[in-house]
Amino acid sequence: MGKAGPGRVLNEDSINEKRRIMAKFVDWLKNLNYTLLHGDPAALDVQELVFDSRKAVEGTVFNAMKGANVDAHRFIPAVLAQGCKALVVEEDPAEFGLDPSKLPEDVVLIRVENARVSLAELSAARFGYPSKEMTIIGITGTKGKTTTAHMIQQILEDAGLKAGCIGTTGVEYGDVHIPTKNTTPESYDLQKYFRTMRDAGCDYVVMEASSQAFKLHRVDAITFDYGIFTNIEPDHIGPHEHADFEEYKYYKSCIFKQSRVGIINRDADYAEELIAGAPCKMFTYAIDRPADFMAENIEHVNRPDFVGICFDVTGHAELDIQMDLPGKYNVYNAMAAIAVLSLMGIPHRAIIHAFRRVHVDGRTQIVFKNETMSVLVDYAHNEMAMENLLSTLRELKPGRLVVVFGCGGNRAKDRRYGMGKAAAQFADFSILTADNSRDEETSDIIADIKSTLVPAGGRYVEIPDRRAAIEYAMTHAEKGDMIAVIGKGHEDYQEVKGVRTHFLDREVILETAKKYHL
Repeated sequence: MGKAGPGRVLNEDSINEKRRIMAKFVDWLKNLNYTLLHGDPAALDVQELVFDSRKAVEGTVFNAMKGANVDAHRFIPAVLAQGCKALVVEEDPAEFGLDPSKLPEDVVLIRVENARVSLAELSAARFGYPSKEMTIIGITGTKGKTTTAHMIQQILEDAGLKAGCIGTTGVEYGDVHIPTKNTTPESYDLQKYFRTMRDAGCDYVVMEASSQAFKLHRVDAITFDYGIFTNIEPDHIGPHEHADFEEYKYYKSCIFKQSRVGIINRDADYAEELIAGAPCKMFTYAIDRPADFMAENIEHVNRPDFVGICFDVTGHAELDIQMDLPGKYNVYNAMAAIAVLSLMGIPHRAIIHAFRRVHVDGRTQIVFKNETMSVLVDYAHNEMAMENLLSTLRELKPGRLVVVFGCGGNRAKDRRYGMGKAAAQFADFSILTADNSRDEETSDIIADIKSTLVPAGGRYVEIPDRRAAIEYAMTHAEKGDMIAVIGKGHEDYQEVKGVRTHFLDREVILETAKKYHL
């Protein structure tokens, strides 16, 4: 069974990279559209690809990109002085003061239309196109990517198959866990992880494909054997993200352009539009609308020994599913997993057996339970996710539904307003606290949350210290309380003023239970 927990943690730089072998530069260019400005790629030996000018030395290919703050083209003179002889540029050389005719004979200069596209194509070539040696399952959508990815990975491994996972919680395969900064890593890192996984024996990779990954070409040079679309709601719209919802939707839809088989939640908004525009073969799953895979007879269960959900699958597969991840949205996540696993030919008995043990770190995760309370953690960090979670927990009929939450700093304020409204509508009591305040003051973020929570009649208390907030919730619990500590899920840090300190909600919950003998 695959692990959702951290396992053996590796730093990215500690990976034993393989295939660092000498190749002709021209061999790396075979899938790239480019204009040759100087030199002979067939005569130049290369062994590594870099996009950090400080690492550009002899034997490397330097891919110069224009970032949000720095244009790497201005470092070309330094790169040449360091001995690098293979240059890939996006700008006209005249723009950064370079005359190709004056370059040494053994230097190769090529120009591409988009340096992010070239980085992806060259990265795939540098690592020997590892994605072609495995079955690649890509998952996009506003919500559900992480849970669905871990469900699929764990069920594949439970069926005796070796699978890796790449996403919000990092890179995981076997007992290895590699922390990552982005939901979908940069294209070079992605291809490196593919190669490492393949060399470790993985035949399958399940990965989250964010809208930013499509926009920034991180997943170029990859064909998904199966592409899953979970749902879509307005999110990630703002500076340095997406200009508007139409752009966001467009980049989400790109998964079907890169998939052999597409799988979509037919109950999701815009599903019919996306199905009609998809160039690949499509399958659907749903609860409410007719689909290839249907979930029926959904039952929410809240017993002393089990909190979760049971349902039947009909259509292309006939299964009875029980899992300890409560909520209608987790039925959708499970249906996405069931659809792809069924299409892949995984035996139904293996799927049923594995679902009884599926566990996703920080996603609707029951951490502590006694006769008085149930305490769970979840990653819900915007209005849509919070509404889905709290409305689900309402269906379990708790005595009181208490939510402990804050909102991240340096992010769109609409999230705060939306979470305040959701708390007022669905929770009996809110404890407002810190959640990665970053460069903002926690008190200012709480004030923004209160601006929608208070007018809507929400009951609350402010406890800016997150540990103290969790302790308050648990030590003031009333019989039948369900306490949801949300916003951070699997995250193991608090970020304040550029400094990260260790903080993991589930650890604090268990420490509180022990400290107060709960």
